[in-house]
Amino acid sequence: MNIARRIGIRSCSGRLVRAMSVVKGKPEEAKLVNVRKVVNTNDCKWIGLEKITYLDPNGVEREWDSAVRTTRNSGGIDGIGIIAILKYPNDKPDEIVLQKQFRPPVEGVCIEMPAGLIDSNESIATAALRELKEETGYIGKIVEESPIMFNDPGFTNTNLSMVTVEVDMTLPENINPVTHLEDNEFIECFTIPLKDFVKEMISLDKQGYKLDARVQAFAQGVSFAQTYKF
Repeated sequence: MNIARRIGIRSCSGRLVRAMSVVKGKPEEAKLVNVRKVVNTNDCKWIGLEKITYLDPNGVEREWDSAVRTTRNSGGIDGIGIIAILKYPNDKPDEIVLQKQFRPPVEGVCIEMPAGLIDSNESIATAALRELKEETGYIGKIVEESPIMFNDPGFTNTNLSMVTVEVDMTLPENINPVTHLEDNEFIECFTIPLKDFVKEMISLDKQGYKLDARVQAFAQGVSFAQTYKF
């Protein structure tokens, strides 16, 4: 179990925001040691490789290289991403919960939303609330589940549902949230006002952080809505 507490830190734009003080190493302290080619995919715990044979629209037989998850449950959905919105009393602006996490494939710290894999016989909603509690300590209520999304269909079959969760900050259990991270998880959570979301992503990118596609796609959607006023 990992114990975390709320503190004040400076955001990417220099403004004071709340963050989780994690009693583990910071994501920025991780580093890549070595990269080697995998000859036998049985050495990999989470993914495999497949050679797919298919017929194109003209009836021509073709092949496609694909990475696949080996952890998919019987429901056919790999995981969930969580858009966690903190709701405050007294008209205080809503905040969104984000994370910093070192990702070896991109050799850097990614800005992400809480997320995780769906366990066997677990629903999307159950997985979302479980992962939110484990990774952030918050307890929330689900507002919306997205259709199933495919992350990179030209490369892999992995998919997920984006779940919007509202966190009531008047509840005692959300005042001092405690995370429950696994030993190999080094996640730093932080929050920013939702109204500043777009410009904060631009600032984090300039600082050298890697933006997860789900986070930046959401930021682009917010920016699009602001630009076209709907």
